[in-house]
Amino acid sequence: MLLTDTDNNQRSVIRLALPSKGRMEDETLEFLQNCGLSVKKLNPRQYIAHIPELDNLEIWFQRTADVVRKVRDGDIDLGIVGFDRIAEYRGNDESVVIIHDALGYSPCHVSVAVPEAWTDINTMADLARLAAERSNTRPLRVVSQYARLAESFLHDHQVSPFRILHADGALEAAPQMGTADFIIDVVSTGVTLRENRLKELEDGLLLRSQATFFGNRRALTERPEVLAITREFLERFEAHLRALDHLSVIANMRGQSAEEVAQKVFSQPNLGGLQGPTISQVYLREPSETNWYAISIVVPKKRLYEAIRQIRQIGGSGVLVLPLRYIFEEEPPRWQKLLETLNLVNTPNGR
Repeated sequence: MLLTDTDNNQRSVIRLALPSKGRMEDETLEFLQNCGLSVKKLNPRQYIAHIPELDNLEIWFQRTADVVRKVRDGDIDLGIVGFDRIAEYRGNDESVVIIHDALGYSPCHVSVAVPEAWTDINTMADLARLAAERSNTRPLRVVSQYARLAESFLHDHQVSPFRILHADGALEAAPQMGTADFIIDVVSTGVTLRENRLKELEDGLLLRSQATFFGNRRALTERPEVLAITREFLERFEAHLRALDHLSVIANMRGQSAEEVAQKVFSQPNLGGLQGPTISQVYLREPSETNWYAISIVVPKKRLYEAIRQIRQIGGSGVLVLPLRYIFEEEPPRWQKLLETLNLVNTPNGR
């Protein structure tokens, strides 16, 4: 039974909904774990869990469509699903607020795909022409899990008449079975389309999607505890995502002073680090050896070999490379954007 608005206003526990099955569930749990937020479920058959690092938080496992619906209706405060599901089920009001739209996993897109045998149908204009030609017999049949998005997209491209059919799975088989003329569905690699002799139209892209963090507007604006935990999630997500593309590099280097070593580092174009190198003196067993320093910098992964080569050029040795888990910098821009969206800038809740 769904809770009423009154019940939700009185509820003190914060609820975060996650996908309940499939690759999206696995990748979401892995992502949260990498952000230092391990989800613990007492019983694998249960739909409720918790994160030990966060008090007063319940994790609810739901079907992706239900995650969006329940956040929209206020029964759940926060959720993580693909943006494609949010776009389809969020509704027309402003109850659903996007907090982070690029969590970096489960990429896909929603697209129009027609049989390969339709050799003269390659664009939406071609599809509109076909629909018009067949209008005296029957409307084109399209099968999709995205009825709202599909209807809007087809109308925008003057495809008429058409009839939307719904199916829960295996949409790619419908054209070969003769139960539909074409499909509008989510595409990850395109392999399934090709194996079922379907092709995407050149301009048939409805939207691109990846894992997205979102919340209920009323919960975020009226319950400070929801906004506070949202900020912690956002800080952890941003710091982890920023760290994914960087490595920590430590090396030893001779020099008469830390300032001299710093100037050697800055003489190379890609050794500046985030703000600059950290330099500390190395104390050796031999008292006479006092002119060794350790430098520590952060470099992008794609420039690792170049950075090591430049370190060697300025006399560095004993290079260590370490993975980074978080890079916390200044306040995340998405946090400020969220406060602006909620009209909470310069308010007690937005401090």
